[in-house]
Amino acid sequence: MSQLTTHILDTTKGRPAADVTVVLYTPLPGDGWLEMTRGVTNHDGRIPDLLSPGLRLPVGMYKLKFFTQEYFDRAATTTFYPFVEITFTVTDAAHYHVPLLLTPYGYSTYRGS
Repeated sequence: MSQLTTHILDTTKGRPAADVTVVLYTPLPGDGWLEMTRGVTNHDGRIPDLLSPGLRLPVGMYKLKFFTQEYFDRAATTTFYPFVEITFTVTDAAHYHVPLLLTPYGYSTYRGS
């Protein structure tokens, strides 16, 4: 398992959100972001291998962008959020799990384990 993992739960359906593209970014000087890697959630709504094995993120700020519009389009469901961005800070070499609880008109997140 990589140092950074994520998963998405569609709380409206009470099921994982599969086949959602997720991109990890690192900040650039100024206001920009640089894509580091991307993945797609599996049948269980998870991306257990977003980072290469053994790769550790340096201390700093990062952003995960979840492309939720595509997910809701496949389900023929109108959504208010075409994507969700979660910015977070890595403070050490510990495991970081960033889950997304998703509905068509809302979302929440927390630091998981």
